[in-house]
Amino acid sequence: MTLSYLAKRIGVFLLVVWLAASFNFVLPHLGTVNPIRQKMTRTAAFGNTNMTAKGSGTDRSYFEQSVASWEKKFGLDQPLWKQYIRYLGDTARFDLGFSIVNFPAKVMTMTMQAMPWTLVVVGMATIFAFALGTMLGALMVWRSDSALLRFIGPPILALSAIPYYLLGLGLIFLLAFTLGWFPISGGYDYGTIPDVSLGFFAQAARHAVLPALSIVLAQIGFWGLHMRGMMVTVQGEDYMYLAEAKGLKPARLFLKYAVRNSILPQATNLALTMGLIITQGVLVEVVFSYPGVGTLLFSAIRNLDYFVIYGIVFFIILSVAFATLIIDILYPILDPRITYQQA
Repeated sequence: MTLSYLAKRIGVFLLVVWLAASFNFVLPHLGTVNPIRQKMTRTAAFGNTNMTAKGSGTDRSYFEQSVASWEKKFGLDQPLWKQYIRYLGDTARFDLGFSIVNFPAKVMTMTMQAMPWTLVVVGMATIFAFALGTMLGALMVWRSDSALLRFIGPPILALSAIPYYLLGLGLIFLLAFTLGWFPISGGYDYGTIPDVSLGFFAQAARHAVLPALSIVLAQIGFWGLHMRGMMVTVQGEDYMYLAEAKGLKPARLFLKYAVRNSILPQATNLALTMGLIITQGVLVEVVFSYPGVGTLLFSAIRNLDYFVIYGIVFFIILSVAFATLIIDILYPILDPRITYQQA
């Protein structure tokens, strides 16, 4: 890979991040609901007070003054173009501001507290499903005469048609509600204070089984189907016949020739999938009330918490763009036939 190509790819990476971040800024502003006004109206209603826009004259005046004060604090009283410039500057410094709904909690702090839950459960489940599904798909073609693979293959592939959250609901009913083997919801037992201890990690692992299992069961079939299709294509290539004619061992033929030449599209899909683990885990985390970034994003969208939405979506944009950049760099390593040098 030449330095000029690497510089070009980094330039494209920065351009994609800027365009996507700009779209991220514009989209929440297309709505007509004022998040500050909505938040204060809910607070007043929860406190059973008359300080709302529908109260008496004095109450309305105080309410409007409070809304204006909070809009100034968050910079929402400024023109949209000034908000945009400020947003780009803050985002470039990874200063994502404060949450509107959970003020004075900072968006970065909230995201970093939720990120490990998503990375461990959704990320590890995705990697495990990728490894298992890829190997299963490859073996279904390579060992098509295996009775075991013919038996377990179709049910596993059929699971790819079922969404994560439906599998999650089924697992909750069967393994949590009916059999009582696992907790129904949450990331740890109620009343537990998270800490760094073996007991807490054991609780967290037990709560993570069902969310991870729903993702693994739903993704194994996807990876298996895709890998099986690639293996069927590779088996008809001339280099496979030549390697077999040379008398190479079946294990080397399988790993070095068939799997290696079939796995490149799989690696691309894995990189993009890992970049989107936050969005993939939203419904799973909501179903299981899991304290991850997906649940945080769902809550922010429901409550129009602009700055939390900005922060989480920015991380999604950054992760997808970075994953694409890494895959472009790793392509020549995964497949030596690919080169970025000009002829």
